[in-house]
Amino acid sequence: MSLKKYNEAFQEMSSIRDAFRLILTMMGESELFYGHGTDNLWDDALALVFDTLQLPYEEQQILLDAKLTNFEKDILAENINKRIHERLPTPYITHKAWFAGLPFYVDERVIVPRSPFAELIEAEFSPWIDIANVTSVLDLCTGSACIAIATACHMPDVVVDAVDISEDALAVAKINLDKYQLNHQVSLIQSDLFNELDGVTYDIIISNPPYVDKHDMDNLPEEFECEPELALASGHDGLDATTVILQQAKNHLNDNGILIVEVGNSQEALMVKYPQAPFMWLDFARGGEGVFLLTKEQLQQYDF
Repeated sequence: MSLKKYNEAFQEMSSIRDAFRLILTMMGESELFYGHGTDNLWDDALALVFDTLQLPYEEQQILLDAKLTNFEKDILAENINKRIHERLPTPYITHKAWFAGLPFYVDERVIVPRSPFAELIEAEFSPWIDIANVTSVLDLCTGSACIAIATACHMPDVVVDAVDISEDALAVAKINLDKYQLNHQVSLIQSDLFNELDGVTYDIIISNPPYVDKHDMDNLPEEFECEPELALASGHDGLDATTVILQQAKNHLNDNGILIVEVGNSQEALMVKYPQAPFMWLDFARGGEGVFLLTKEQLQQYDF
């Protein structure tokens, strides 16, 4: 269907309910991939409609029968065209992604937030560390800075360094940092992992580094091709970045500090590479896997 046809179809709609029903049908017939903040057709369509119209999700029952303006119909038609024909993830279309209950600006310069780390942050990293003893956190490979900012919001007495190698990613992070007015608490640092952090130590290092292996990179759904390869690919086995983190993190942790890293589908490869390593694999109530925790003591004792 051409954009002209989309416009014609939406001009026949009168309410948000009509448009949502039409979008559900269009998306359902298009074999899309859902994995950028949502994992199903319904939630993705809901995000596309309500974030396009800049309306609150929690008021959807009240707003569904609200009348659409012609301008709103045109924008919805344009955005569903991008979702179906360009295979853009919905957050890149609406420039809004949610993490730990907070909205963040995103575009193609960063990956879309989807880490299970939100549960850890909301729990203030309990029971893995006593928050009373935490004064500093490093968010390594920060991207949009969603992890760093959520940490700062939930732990207002903690200083956070948000590090990324990508200047483009840090530009997006700056947009979000300015939005939340947390420049006094969160610092953005351009660095290739720990390279620019000589002598700096933290109580918690948390990282969602690139971890996609070559096989998965060669077989990604179209929606992932929109994301920066620098933030996804990590060598043949997906462990290039994680290996460096394991080797160097002990030098950047305070006594009793902890390292938490997400490796996703590369969990099995990591366990094969380091079969005797004391990885603690974390469970999440809201889903998610491939996240390990190590203490500074464990990092010192095991030869990575």
